[in-house]
Amino acid sequence: MDGLVADFGRYLEAERGTSKHTVAAYCADLWLFFAFLADKNVRCETVGDMGHIEPVHVRGFVASRFSVNAAASNARRLSAVKMYFRYLVRRGLIEHNPADGVRSPKTPRMLPKFLTVDEAGALMSAPPPDTPAGARDRAILEILYASGLRVSELVGLNLRDADLEYRAVRVLGKGAKERVVPFGSKADEALRRWLEVRPKMARPGSGDAMFLNQRGGRLMRRGVARMIDRYVLLTAMSRNISPHVLRHSFATHMLGAGADLRGIQELLGHVSLSTTQRYTHVTVDQLMRVYDQAHPHAQKKAEG
Repeated sequence: MDGLVADFGRYLEAERGTSKHTVAAYCADLWLFFAFLADKNVRCETVGDMGHIEPVHVRGFVASRFSVNAAASNARRLSAVKMYFRYLVRRGLIEHNPADGVRSPKTPRMLPKFLTVDEAGALMSAPPPDTPAGARDRAILEILYASGLRVSELVGLNLRDADLEYRAVRVLGKGAKERVVPFGSKADEALRRWLEVRPKMARPGSGDAMFLNQRGGRLMRRGVARMIDRYVLLTAMSRNISPHVLRHSFATHMLGAGADLRGIQELLGHVSLSTTQRYTHVTVDQLMRVYDQAHPHAQKKAEG
């Protein structure tokens, strides 16, 4: 089975353009599925064994991994199993896909976490601008907030991907889809400052990576997460903030300022508009402002 799962991973990456991160997650999900089958005394040692797996086994696996707080992981695990069996059917190794028709269990839809405008401003200002690492960190935070990039897209940026004249970055997103995303004046200022001092952190072999770690290599996702944790503590914010929260904040603040939903969809690189529609929630302040402006009993009578 090791070779078949590896072949499946190569198929996802080569033919479907799936990212390495997602391929690794799918393969890990499949090994969880096989472990579940083995625990239930269902043979899964050879390709021939796959033909004896039934929908009840797939449903049992999904139920066994169910977590209200991890709806996306639940859906991804089922998707991995479905795609794997679909792959086996395409290759003629089994006759039917036992995962067809199996639904993910319904879970409460969680609203994206996001920063207030004041919180975002405090976080952007936290890195010291007078050190190379501080200039890098401020540029990272400003770009994440100004462009709504995924952290994987940010750490994948190369120097040639930034167009400072037009204030835009070229991004390779999910499914190897390319898009161009603009950024504003504050991000432009921070990025220019970082590029001025980048040579101080560069080392032989640093290559074309936009953002470097302390050793001069490409900064990775975990390094960005640790950096944000450090500045969250520095600003005394009383909650956990992941790099993805800056992406959510970008979309929420854009929408709150009147940006078109389809425009935000393009900027975020979402395939489906329904994914972007998660950001149609509004803050209490926005609701109260609308209420005060529109409801006749909320308005104070003019004196005199």
